[in-house]
Amino acid sequence: MSPQPENLAAPPVAGSSSAGGGHNEFAPEERIVLLKVAHESILSALEHREISLDSPSPHLAEPRGAFTTIYLHGLLRGCVGYVLPVVSLYRTVAETARAAALEDTRFSPVNLEEAPALEISLSVLSRLKVMRPEEVEIGVHGLVVSHGGRRGLLLPQVPVEHQWDRVTFMEQTCHKAGLPLNAWKEGATLEAFTAEVFGDRELR
Repeated sequence: MSPQPENLAAPPVAGSSSAGGGHNEFAPEERIVLLKVAHESILSALEHREISLDSPSPHLAEPRGAFTTIYLHGLLRGCVGYVLPVVSLYRTVAETARAAALEDTRFSPVNLEEAPALEISLSVLSRLKVMRPEEVEIGVHGLVVSHGGRRGLLLPQVPVEHQWDRVTFMEQTCHKAGLPLNAWKEGATLEAFTAEVFGDRELR
């Protein structure tokens, strides 16, 4: 059973980067495969047909968390992801792409006419690691703050785009969780992750 998807208040950029690492884990061929299944998952849902979600390689079969962001004519159209690595990355991308297109409640569902013009960006997450506040690095770490059944997540790209410092980043992640801004220093759990980000734009 797949995990409950989450959406994001602020999306990643549809480009290519490796936040938190000096090299890319995923080869260009693997990126193409993942972007292709993301598009195909959306199209198949709109056409009411099934596709295989069996991973084409052992690497893409590894359980990983990931977020899929979709854009239409340069504007955000949906962003949904799985934080925890519960199912294969291949299935995670397919399911989150479909959810971003059809289930992100901030937007009306994508229709069949819009599907060919969609641009997709993927953020593949590392495993979560408990982090001390002073260890958080802007542009390297994404954050998860959790406390009392509430949880908020922001990707590594978000503080860079908004030009936040470390404290603001932690405060805004608390805000995303529906917690007081200072919850990160008042007992909330602070976890960090890195993300490899790539999208359709780099393949053109």
